[in-house]
Amino acid sequence: MDIVETERTRHRRLREQGSHDRADLLAILRQGFVAHLGVVVDGVPMVVPTVYGLDPGGDTVYFHGSVASRSLVQAPETTICLTVTHVDGLVLARSVFEHGVNYRSAMIYGVPRPVTDEAEKLAGLRVLTEHITPGQWDYVRQPSRKELVATALLALSTVESSVKIRTGPPTDADGPDGELPVWAGVRPVAPVWGALVADPELAAGITVPEHLRGEPHLR
Repeated sequence: MDIVETERTRHRRLREQGSHDRADLLAILRQGFVAHLGVVVDGVPMVVPTVYGLDPGGDTVYFHGSVASRSLVQAPETTICLTVTHVDGLVLARSVFEHGVNYRSAMIYGVPRPVTDEAEKLAGLRVLTEHITPGQWDYVRQPSRKELVATALLALSTVESSVKIRTGPPTDADGPDGELPVWAGVRPVAPVWGALVADPELAAGITVPEHLRGEPHLR
């Protein structure tokens, strides 16, 4: 299913990097776990990082959102923007003007829905936890009712989304700068997970659970 284009999601600049393929959107969301939330609070725009989780069907993103919750209390129909970006490489061209970045980015627009039902909040927090670290929800203690009340969780539909992707080398080889004696190409960027570091207060005899062994799975 392709992404439905709206006035907010229409690609006006660098249209060749835009995608309306829903598979691209879901791949970007599944491979990340930190988003930047753009919201207006007290009349002032704010962009804050937050962790998120994508439900199995890819229709809803759940995220922690105390700042957005505060904004929604003041203006219940406020539209927010949730952005996830992956940097895949630095594009080093023959001129400064042609330098760029290989990246994958998704922007989701909509009015988030505060999750207040206890059962849905538990389900949403499970989605978020399992998105970040599969297997962790059933391994650790789950939230108490008091903790659920203290947690602000928002749900946002992925229906109105915009995707942009840039790949490949610099694009100046066939222009005048192609004759310059300057190295050009791409410096790839890739995330690297480090070795697990145990809590220094961890009780003796507690070993690493199976779901945390090996390289974390990129969804």
